[in-house]
Amino acid sequence: MAFLGKTSCSAKVPLLDDTVPLTAVIEASQNLHSHTEYIIRVQRGVSSENTWQVIRRYSDFDMLNNSLLISGINLPLPPKKLIGNMDREFIAERQKGLQAYLNFITLHHLLSSSELVKKFLDTNNYSANYTEIALQQVSMFFRSDPKWEVIEPLKDMGWRIHKRYFLVKNKEQPKERQVLSWVDLGPDKFLSDKDLQSAMKLLPTITNPYISPVTFATTSESSALVIRVFSEKGTLRDHICKVKPKEPFLKKYCNPKKIQGLELQQIRTYGRQILEVLKFLHDKGFPYGHLHASNVLVEDETCKLLDVENSLLGLPSFYRQYITQFRKINTLESMDVYSFGHLLYEMTYGRPPDAVPVDHYPPAPSSSIVSVLQSILSTEACKTGMPTVSQLLQTPLFSDMLLFNSEKLQFKIPAKLKDALKMAKECLERRLQEEQKVIHQHRRLTRAQSHHGSEEEKKRRKILARKKSRQSAYENEEDLSAKYNNNSGSGASSPPTSPSSPTPPPTTGVLPAPAPPPPPPAPAGEMDRTPPLPATNGVGRGALLSSIQTFSKGKLRKAETNDRSNPKI
Repeated sequence: MAFLGKTSCSAKVPLLDDTVPLTAVIEASQNLHSHTEYIIRVQRGVSSENTWQVIRRYSDFDMLNNSLLISGINLPLPPKKLIGNMDREFIAERQKGLQAYLNFITLHHLLSSSELVKKFLDTNNYSANYTEIALQQVSMFFRSDPKWEVIEPLKDMGWRIHKRYFLVKNKEQPKERQVLSWVDLGPDKFLSDKDLQSAMKLLPTITNPYISPVTFATTSESSALVIRVFSEKGTLRDHICKVKPKEPFLKKYCNPKKIQGLELQQIRTYGRQILEVLKFLHDKGFPYGHLHASNVLVEDETCKLLDVENSLLGLPSFYRQYITQFRKINTLESMDVYSFGHLLYEMTYGRPPDAVPVDHYPPAPSSSIVSVLQSILSTEACKTGMPTVSQLLQTPLFSDMLLFNSEKLQFKIPAKLKDALKMAKECLERRLQEEQKVIHQHRRLTRAQSHHGSEEEKKRRKILARKKSRQSAYENEEDLSAKYNNNSGSGASSPPTSPSSPTPPPTTGVLPAPAPPPPPPAPAGEMDRTPPLPATNGVGRGALLSSIQTFSKGKLRKAETNDRSNPKI
């Protein structure tokens, strides 16, 4: 993972992206002595090539379920059965229930992000003890800077699997509690090691009233370490859910009991502050892309962004699995605006939206809030694109909100580093766009297959085939009728064959019989008395036929002949 010089978008093997969803399908079951094993096909993302099998017993599902009970969610695990649990019918019914359980936990945003679920479905990639690895890395750092001391680990405080938190203190300031975060570098790390070190050194120099200050930041070839002042009041999501910041995130956020939206004045104030800091970062060319309620501290009615270093370290966004569904959300700026829509919804209603896009909204403290939400989270907005931060600042909800913080904003980025940040940002966006394209193509193919495989479509195709068959038969009958009529008409109007016309040879292999010899020529006197042939044109034939039809024996006149035997003559 270490690089010298600038890094191109394809210069490294991408690391595992924890935000890519896993899907699990139970393909079969097998009985082994006293228990049943279920064979599960797991797939990462939409690629059918990125699949593997895991084998789990019901007891494994039960252990996972007991670990997930901390979430406070009523999970649909099928009940236990002590007698008759090897019957074929029972195993088939249980398999259906376990499949429904897998569908539930893999579709839930927070549950599917947890290390418990990832390890259950993908042991190969999630079998390491990340807390132990983090402690080793932190201990190495403390050896080089012994003024720091670990007070306690903060277990599962955040949703990232490869990120660990520790409460630490500076021996020179023992009363001040600070939080140390250690994290592996992510798949979107496109800065060289040298440029990343330069960018991390800039973090403590950022002076902005709406950015949480960084005490210390450093990075190695594979991980990064950042120290900040610990806020006892917690994040904006802690404030909304009425929970303590040190608790595990599954317990805090999956099913909070006392959620409450903010008042209109707080929504407008916090929203304006967050938009101002986003504009500040965008103008500086500093990528963010990690806005959500757990990355916003609230201190004295002031919002402060956390984890501004995440994009530098290549970490994927909290909302990435949503963002990849919409091809119009393809820049870090549009990602920030989309994430702001989620945050505004959560500040208004006390909970994140159940699904996105959102076209219908519960009653809000102000119609201007719904207007902003529709411009970001509606189906039309997700299809056509996001508004800019500047446009949001001009909306009636935020335009007349005054900010009274007079702290001078300072943040200078060297020109060389600014170019490197721009290149890394473009590479990050390109990876996002490529993933969106793959998902879009897969979705179209899935819709087409589902459409052609549906019962209605099969019935429609059968009806259409019958119509085509009947139409083809009708056309064939018309062709045969027309051919018969043409043949009949041509036979009635064509002249008879002339005696002198040659007879066509037979089409079979039998040789024709020899023609009879021609009759002897008639005497010259008789040739003159030969009656003329009837006319061969249409009129002569018609007259001949008419005379035949009107022939009557009674109308014949008696012929007079010169018979020598008659004495009267």
